[in-house]
Amino acid sequence: MSTDVTARPTQTATNIVKHKKRWGRDSIWSVIAWVIGIGFFFPVLWMVITAFKQESDAYTDPPTVVFTPTLDQFRAVLDSGIGTTLLNSAFATGISTLLVLLLGVPAAFALSLRPVRKTKDALFFFISTKMLPVVAAIIPLYVIVGDIGMLDNVWTLVILYTAMNLPIAVWMMRSFFLEVPGELLEAASMDGASLWTAVREVILPLVSPGISATALICIIFSWNEFFFAVNLTAVQAQTIPVFLVGFITGQGLYWAQLSAAAVLTALPVVLAGWFAQNKLVRGLSFGAIK
Repeated sequence: MSTDVTARPTQTATNIVKHKKRWGRDSIWSVIAWVIGIGFFFPVLWMVITAFKQESDAYTDPPTVVFTPTLDQFRAVLDSGIGTTLLNSAFATGISTLLVLLLGVPAAFALSLRPVRKTKDALFFFISTKMLPVVAAIIPLYVIVGDIGMLDNVWTLVILYTAMNLPIAVWMMRSFFLEVPGELLEAASMDGASLWTAVREVILPLVSPGISATALICIIFSWNEFFFAVNLTAVQAQTIPVFLVGFITGQGLYWAQLSAAAVLTALPVVLAGWFAQNKLVRGLSFGAIK
């Protein structure tokens, strides 16, 4: 009996030591994670800080840390015609994302819960369209677009962005649909629901986080796309990434104005991700494990 009483304080001390070691290890990894996270975020933070500087303060070496904030760079960017390019980017991104969802969701459904013949061949066909380097396709695309009179037309970008994002959307949505039990469709059909009713009332609400995640990824890819826009547009259909290049001139690089324009450019996507963050996290984890 005395042996048990003596052993208990020893076990307690051992557990305390193990807990302290584990806590120390976790604290070290937390600090490392914070340092890495701050390191990745620091360029974005510096861009935001530079946007509130004068050009003279943005060029100093070493960098100026203490300065008087100003909104002059934002006024200069707004006066330089960024509104038109923002509208072009918003139109091309929004319409192409809508088309991707209208085409990709039924295709993903057909390749998952209602599999068609040679599903693997269809999936490979979708993903194989992403294997061709964009630079290898730009010349024939430029010739075709020029022949049909669609150069410097925002609808050209809508079509290209739809084709660019559709394979990714199909693969993503298929993984989300595979997480839905097929028995739900059978139960809905036994209750007298048609296929469209079952999909609309049962399946789509379950995969709505996946649809949100897919839509946000398509928005990011379309909003940031540069190669098609710089080669197939000029003035009327110019998008925001092409507009940013205009700050690189023969007189030099306007760091403060470029930072202000970059902040205005990134703000819509950041806000979209912020408002959709709950569904985005659920959607990205929904089809991750099968």
